[in-house]
Amino acid sequence: MSKVESLGITGVETVHYYVSDLERSRRFYTERMDFAEIGKSGSELEAKGEQTSAVFRAGDVAVLCSQPQGENGRAANFLRRHPDGIGSVVFSVKDVKRAFKLLENRGGTPTSEIQHHEDDGGTLDFFSIMTPFGDTTFRFVERNGYSKLFPGMEVYDSPRGGSNVYGVSHIDHITSNFNTMKPALLWMEHVLGLQQYWDVAFLTTDVDPQLDHVSGLRSIVMFDPDSGIKFANNEPWRPFFRRSQIYLFNEDHRGDGIQHIALVVPDVIETVRGLRDRGVDFMPTPGAYYDMLPKRIEQLGIGSIDEDLAVLRELEILVDGEAPGKYMLQIFLKDSAATHDDPNAGPFFYEIIQRKGDKGFGAGNFRALFESIEREQSEAGRM
Repeated sequence: MSKVESLGITGVETVHYYVSDLERSRRFYTERMDFAEIGKSGSELEAKGEQTSAVFRAGDVAVLCSQPQGENGRAANFLRRHPDGIGSVVFSVKDVKRAFKLLENRGGTPTSEIQHHEDDGGTLDFFSIMTPFGDTTFRFVERNGYSKLFPGMEVYDSPRGGSNVYGVSHIDHITSNFNTMKPALLWMEHVLGLQQYWDVAFLTTDVDPQLDHVSGLRSIVMFDPDSGIKFANNEPWRPFFRRSQIYLFNEDHRGDGIQHIALVVPDVIETVRGLRDRGVDFMPTPGAYYDMLPKRIEQLGIGSIDEDLAVLRELEILVDGEAPGKYMLQIFLKDSAATHDDPNAGPFFYEIIQRKGDKGFGAGNFRALFESIEREQSEAGRM
């Protein structure tokens, strides 16, 4: 892939999550995930946008949840077509005018001109574009001292709820599912200026030849070299295209979209222990994975790990890597529909990841996640 001039992205500022039950989301983030609620929508914004919103933050991760309060707002429009899901990703940029010009010249589709706002602290300039990620838009923001979160949002004097006891620091990557991902990959390359970082393809029979069904996926990770932001992208793989859990996500979400977001923590073991104590459920990992783990660690060339394998088995944490002494630990929460026992909560979920020198995506763990999702879907009678 040829290199395209950088947009000047500096990070993911906010993820905008459209939900049918804001109080449920508030309990999930503040009581289970230990995020702090830092602000909410003001009455004028709620009346104008026909939705009520709250912002939850842990480290550099901010999640803006919005519930419809009418029939014509963005949240209502999204939720008419989909269950709860990520409707927008907000990126900070160095120069919003330059980013706008680059995107427009490359065939990007802005939804408006650059919006300019001021308050006592400074200025805020932003614009949004359409994307191939289903009904998810991307917003690009340049802040220069602007004190509010967004126009019409009220920031609390003191955060409410959690205190980020698990040390969530930032988003490691964003994963999306497509029934065909090549158009999205070309858009990411030629419009956003991203480069290919990693890829894998497999069928579940690669993992277990005795499986009574066959499913598969192809995955390609794109990244922004300047900011390091990574986008993992999946599509179903023949010959059993419609048996793939990627295809089933598309059915549940009612279209392409963001499947999960990976949150970085400094100690995944303590994080998982704490989250389990708070009632957070994770996708299960079979005991056979841990029976084979010592051999896998040797075959991968990792050498040795610091963690007790019995503890990893107990907590069902996954391990992967590609170089001596460099590996990562990860685990996946159950999706929102299972977490809240409500199909309308949608198939989105979070990943918890701790990187110990490894920068990859763990093909072995990809398979383990794939199998885990399939077991959940099989138990629900979907496969």
